[in-house]
Amino acid sequence: MNTGKQAVPALERSLSLTQATAINMIDMVGIGPFITLPMIVSLMHGTAGILAWCVGAVLAYADGTVWAELGAKWPEAGGSYVFLKNLFGGKGGRWSKLMPFLFIWQTTIQAPLIIASGAIGFSNYFSFLVPLSDWQQKVVSGSLVVLLVMILYRKIESIGRISVALWVVTGGTFVWLIVSGIPLFNFRQAFNIDAHSFTSGLVFSAMLGQASLKAVYSYLGYYNVCHLGAEIKNPARNIPRAIFLSITGIAVFYLLMHTIVLGVMPWQEVAASKFVVSVYFERVYNSHIVGVVATVLILIVAFASLFSATLGYSRIPYSAALNGDFFKIFARVHPRHHIPHISLLGIGAVAFVFSLLFRLGDIISAIIMMRILVQFVMQAVGLIMLHYRKKEEQMPYKMPLFPLPALLSILIWLYIFVSNEPKFIIGALGIIVLGVLIFVLRSFYSNRSGAVAGDGL
Repeated sequence: MNTGKQAVPALERSLSLTQATAINMIDMVGIGPFITLPMIVSLMHGTAGILAWCVGAVLAYADGTVWAELGAKWPEAGGSYVFLKNLFGGKGGRWSKLMPFLFIWQTTIQAPLIIASGAIGFSNYFSFLVPLSDWQQKVVSGSLVVLLVMILYRKIESIGRISVALWVVTGGTFVWLIVSGIPLFNFRQAFNIDAHSFTSGLVFSAMLGQASLKAVYSYLGYYNVCHLGAEIKNPARNIPRAIFLSITGIAVFYLLMHTIVLGVMPWQEVAASKFVVSVYFERVYNSHIVGVVATVLILIVAFASLFSATLGYSRIPYSAALNGDFFKIFARVHPRHHIPHISLLGIGAVAFVFSLLFRLGDIISAIIMMRILVQFVMQAVGLIMLHYRKKEEQMPYKMPLFPLPALLSILIWLYIFVSNEPKFIIGALGIIVLGVLIFVLRSFYSNRSGAVAGDGL
């Protein structure tokens, strides 16, 4: 008889450093930079937007040291769930399970939001090829989510090779974008600082915070290897390497993309464009056909990112359910494919609904704000506490200059959190409060039904 525990050995360490880095990088790119570039340029009035990409890169490196240390220490399926469970769990009673439960609770919302945002961005860019009404765009985004689930409903063996192939397309698209603009590059236009970028310190700080949130959205994914920790070869060495290699490569691409595009197109035109990269290629080659080809490549890149993200996120509810910290049904493993199919189908179903209901701009802000406190901040706080509480603890990878990178990560995350719109701050706090209430009710139900602590529901 197949059970979740019997299926665990099927999670083989078969992903190499190259494959792990490719999975990370295609997750990071996606549709993100192509849809957030106009938003960042608009908020920062042109050239100053590069500061947002720099803030995002610094945050990714600082936070990446936290993920690298925890991923090397606990290379298991589930990523942050495993980290928060080990950092805040233990024998502290039911309340020690609160933090990992809150992360899983948020994941069941924010993971589908991430998938939905990519699908909506895909449908938006698809309308450059074929003009679509609002409801037709929703059909495209919803259908893409269904297609993703269907493709991932198979064994893991071929995923690594597919990811490398998709990364070749992703990297090639960025190289083409950067090289193509060099002959038309206008240095003065690219680095022309608009006076409105720095109207006042308070306004600039708020605008940079909001622009940085958009940039951070485009960097998200540098930790995806941690979700797949049980399937990475030599994880103590390869997880940190994959994280920093992917951040470095993507940061270089984003900074060059921002500079090259602004050197070819006026920032006002970039800020107003729904298809900025497609228009950019049309401008460079003076050809609509080239713009179409570029758009097709962007859609492939977007699909690759959603492929990687859905793969990683489907392992998180499964891992939690397997350990009794989430609803039991999510621990089920497909008898033939040996994948967490209920977790995959559940996340896919919610993502499908979200792709039909929400607007792209609101989703991007909600995704980041929802995750900041429980996942990113508490993960860094927990790691610092672990170092001081258990000084003898063996860590396969140790961040340089501890605890400065972790503290920097916390400060930047909190800066982004407090500098954003009140509705997103209230929404993020509301999700946490609702999660605490569900946790309490779940514990009450377990007590009333005589369930043993840790058995799940």
